[in-house]
Amino acid sequence: MDSQGQYEQRAVWAVVDTGIGPLLLAATRGGLVNVVFHATAEVRDGALERLGSRLGAAPVELGTERSGEPGGPLLTEAIRQVRAYFAGERRSFELPLDWSLVSGFNREVLRELAAGVPFGAVVGYGDLAGRVGQPGAAQAVGTAMGANPLPVVVPCHRVVESGGGIGGFGGGLETKRRLLALEGVLPEPLF
Repeated sequence: MDSQGQYEQRAVWAVVDTGIGPLLLAATRGGLVNVVFHATAEVRDGALERLGSRLGAAPVELGTERSGEPGGPLLTEAIRQVRAYFAGERRSFELPLDWSLVSGFNREVLRELAAGVPFGAVVGYGDLAGRVGQPGAAQAVGTAMGANPLPVVVPCHRVVESGGGIGGFGGGLETKRRLLALEGVLPEPLF
């Protein structure tokens, strides 16, 4: 507990180069807690500041003196699995997830997405809403996808419009297309 009576969670982080650009991965002792797209220095620094604020302690980079923090081995495994996914050698992630950055309906929807929409499949926003007992909540599902603190691992890229459109995506539509192509849902981009 910190001086204000708040519980601190220390996270350890690393940036991984992938086929969609650099991803920031962060883990606590409870599991992978955050994945951030386009993790250039500026994006990374802002994401780490927000994460530290939410967790009550500044995240520590993997491989530094202080990275002996809980979560280091878990983060190392997450890095291995993410690299294997982008190399086409892995279709699912087998990692503990720390859901502390999301709650309520958003958490319920994201858990259903993680458990119920496998590699190579897609689901409509409305269909996913129905799976959690809220068939009229397609827009709320879209909001939950935008609030996903664990994209790629919790595959919000697999949620599409019911009419066949690709829908939105926090990492950008080109990133969503590339992830869906990696999973065989869309053809690989020509350039």
